[in-house]
Amino acid sequence: MTTTDNEQFGLTPHSHGAGVPLSTRADREDATSVPTGREENWRFTPLKRLTGLIPGQAATGEAVVTVDAPVTVLVDTANRDDERLGEAGRPTEYVSRLAWESFAKATVVTVPKEVVAAPTTITVTGPGAGNVAYGHLQVRLERFAEAVVVIDHRGSGSYADNIEFVVADGAKLTVVAVHDWADDAVHVSAHHARLGKDAVLRHTVVTLGGGTVRISPTVNYADKGGDAELLGLYFADAGQHLEHRTFVDHAVPNCRSNVVYKGALQGEGARTVWIGDVLIRAAAEGTETFELNRNLVLTDGARADSVPNLEIETGEIAGAGHASATGRFDDEQLFYLQARGIPEEQARRLVVRGFFHEVLMKISVPEVRKRLEEAIEAELEAVGG
Repeated sequence: MTTTDNEQFGLTPHSHGAGVPLSTRADREDATSVPTGREENWRFTPLKRLTGLIPGQAATGEAVVTVDAPVTVLVDTANRDDERLGEAGRPTEYVSRLAWESFAKATVVTVPKEVVAAPTTITVTGPGAGNVAYGHLQVRLERFAEAVVVIDHRGSGSYADNIEFVVADGAKLTVVAVHDWADDAVHVSAHHARLGKDAVLRHTVVTLGGGTVRISPTVNYADKGGDAELLGLYFADAGQHLEHRTFVDHAVPNCRSNVVYKGALQGEGARTVWIGDVLIRAAAEGTETFELNRNLVLTDGARADSVPNLEIETGEIAGAGHASATGRFDDEQLFYLQARGIPEEQARRLVVRGFFHEVLMKISVPEVRKRLEEAIEAELEAVGG
C-alpha cells in the first residue's frame, strides 16, 4: 500500500514499516506452510516454544473433554465428516489447520430452539507432560436459544484445537473460556464464531496459566443485526508468553462489535501480545465497532506488544475506532492511596483490582468470577504484591 492509499483511508504505517493491507486480512497466511517467524501472523510468537505443534507432530496423547450440562442441552460426538463441523469457520493458519486435520472425534454441544439453558461447563484436560494432542469442540445455539457456557482448560502437554460457536437467528450465547494450564503447557487455539440475524455473542477469554498460550478468536456475521462483544483478561508471570489475536469480520450491514482486552505482566521475561483486527467490508454499511487494549506492566523485565488494526472499505458506518495503551504502575494513584493511610502493598492490590474490574464484572457466572478474583490475588502474592 502506498502512502497516498494510507492517507486516503485514514491508516498509518505500523512501527515495523508496513501499512495495514486493506481488504487482505482474511488472506494473510497460507495455512499449508510451516511458519518461519517472518510471517505477519507469527512474528510475535516464539515458535521454538510450540513443542510438537511447529512443525506439527502426530498426536502422542489425548485431551479429555467432559461436559456438565443441564438436561435441556444435547451433547454428542461427531466424526470428521459430520456436515455440522466447519459451519462457524475453517482454519486460516498452520496450527489450526493441523488441529483440523488431526482430531479424532469432535464434541458437539447443542442448545435447542427457544430453550433458555442453565450454565454448561466444558472441561478440557491436556494430554499430559511431553505429549501432543488435537481437538475440536462446537457449541451450537438454535433459533432464539440462550445459554452460558464455561470452557475450562487445565493440565499439561501441548494441545491445539478449533472451537466453533454457531449462534442462530435471535439466539444469545455467553462464553467464558478459562486457560488455567500447568506451567509447562502449550496451547494454540482458534475460536470461530458465526452469528445469525440479531444474534448476540458475549465471548470472554481469561488466560492465567500455561507456558505458551496463543488464542485467536474470529467473528463472522451471517446476517444483519449481529452483536458481538469480545472481552479478555490475562496475567503473565516470569517466563510466560500469552498471546491473543482477535479478528472481527464485518461483511454484512448493521452489525456491532466491541473488543476490550486487559492484561497485567510481572517478572523477568513475562511477555504478552495482543493483535486486534477489525475489517469493515464494502457491504457492511451501518457497522458500529470499537476495540480497546490496555496493559499494566508491574515489574521490570516484562514486555507487552499491542497492535490494533482497523480496515474500512466503506464510509457509510455508524462508528469505528480503536485504542491501545501500555504503561507502568500509576505512581500518582499509588501516592493517593498511601496518603490516605493505605499500606503500599494493599494499595498496589487495589490498583490492579480496579484495572481488571471492568472485565471481571461482565463475567455473569459468580463462581467463575470469584475464582478469577482469587487467582489474580494469588498472582500478586507471588511477588509480594
